[in-house]
Amino acid sequence: MLSSDEAGALSHGAATDPEAARAVMSRAIALREALHRVFSAGIADGPLDEDAMSVFDLELSGALSRLRVVVAAGGDWAWGWDRGGDYGGPPLDLPLWPVARSAAELLTSQKLGRVKVCDGEGCGWMFLDESRNGSRRWCDSRDCGNRERVRKYLARRHASPA
Repeated sequence: MLSSDEAGALSHGAATDPEAARAVMSRAIALREALHRVFSAGIADGPLDEDAMSVFDLELSGALSRLRVVVAAGGDWAWGWDRGGDYGGPPLDLPLWPVARSAAELLTSQKLGRVKVCDGEGCGWMFLDESRNGSRRWCDSRDCGNRERVRKYLARRHASPA
């Protein structure tokens, strides 16, 4: 999680070097697309997309090279990020690091079987189903779930004789 100071420093860094910010944004989009393809293959037990894995592995290796063991609050040991950047603030790609690490942890966990694609019409988002019986169907029951329930209700209403 970014602190407000880090968010401000990232914003300043992006304004200072807009070309680098655009490059990081392109990497973020490429990582998002790669993770979607990797998880889609994992969900469907389909063939591995080597190009997607290459993009993911590149971001993951960059992130893990910045991972450190640090002393956290209360004197406990914890994982932390080396947030030092070239221009005095945090590196612009800092937000990508926890994404890559979390994705790797999920891919290598027993929870991979609980990753699902939303049943909402036209949604396609993925989510981790942490419901007790594994029956969750939508990324968000208030959004996609509600639209789906309304759609089914209207379909029933139009199908029944008036």
